[in-house]
Amino acid sequence: MGKADFLSPKAISNRIKAKGLQKLRWYCQMCQKQCRDENGFKCHCMSESHQRQLLLASENPSKFMDYFSDEFKSGFLELLRRRFGTKRVHNNIVYNEYISDREHIHMNSTQWETLTDFTKWLGRKGLCKVDETPKGWYIQYIDRDPETIRRQEEQARKKKQELDDEERSAKFIEEQVRRGRDGKEVEETTVFTELKRESEEEKVAFNLGASSSLAGSSKPSSVLGASALKPSSSSSMKRKDPSDSRGEKKRKSALEEIMEMEEKKKKKQQAVRTDYWLQPNIVVKVVTKKLGEKYHKKKAVVMEVRDQYGAVVKMIDSGDKLKLDQNHVETVIPAPAAVCEH
Repeated sequence: MGKADFLSPKAISNRIKAKGLQKLRWYCQMCQKQCRDENGFKCHCMSESHQRQLLLASENPSKFMDYFSDEFKSGFLELLRRRFGTKRVHNNIVYNEYISDREHIHMNSTQWETLTDFTKWLGRKGLCKVDETPKGWYIQYIDRDPETIRRQEEQARKKKQELDDEERSAKFIEEQVRRGRDGKEVEETTVFTELKRESEEEKVAFNLGASSSLAGSSKPSSVLGASALKPSSSSSMKRKDPSDSRGEKKRKSALEEIMEMEEKKKKKQQAVRTDYWLQPNIVVKVVTKKLGEKYHKKKAVVMEVRDQYGAVVKMIDSGDKLKLDQNHVETVIPAPAAVCEH
């Protein structure tokens, strides 16, 4: 009996049944063929193509098993790294996502018989952190990528630098507080007393010399100690005559007076100068192109000035009246004939 047509109901039914995952025990990894039932798997094992693959595998069985094991490990770890990163996750969740691809490497063709054995192997090799709980085995990927390690070291360095800056600022603040306390203690220990006379006839003397001369002095006078008044030179105690200070003032030369007058004139001119220049009955030229070529570079006479910056002008050629801003015109020297006409 021939093979069913592609669009026949049987062919469509077979394709629908072939979709999705099938039973693992009816899958041949050497031929990469999935059978739907036991009879189909038996027929496949008796086929000539399967026998040829078995002969190839029998020559070096460890080579094929190592290849499939390495492919399974690479695909599993790649999914774990991309999907979950370094999070702690149940191993069965990762495995279910891995086998959702129809083209994945099946575990029955690898060196591990169960998922638990594979999880323990990952822990022994240091590829993942594994721990057993009442709910099952959990795995956590260890990222050993050089770029990731470099990024982690840089983050640790920045964190350490921030901590060092914080410690430095804390020490500085502590030093400032300590200095403030020391200065406050000095202020508290210094006591200033009021100068009082015991009698009206008693004289008050300020001894500005060394403190040793106070002990040998036998004059009946009240002496103010050095702690109340600091010693100073006798020249600083002299009063200056106001007339002398006026006489010591430096006189300006004639050149400096002339320069000062010139600067004052310039300042006055700058203060008087304005930024508007439109005046009635002056001739201007239109420099803006927004009005078209008809009025561009044509002369006009200012008829009226509005708001200092705008004006109503009358074109000399056509006699049209326009309202323009001073930025749209420029001054010109009118011809004698044009002045006489207007």
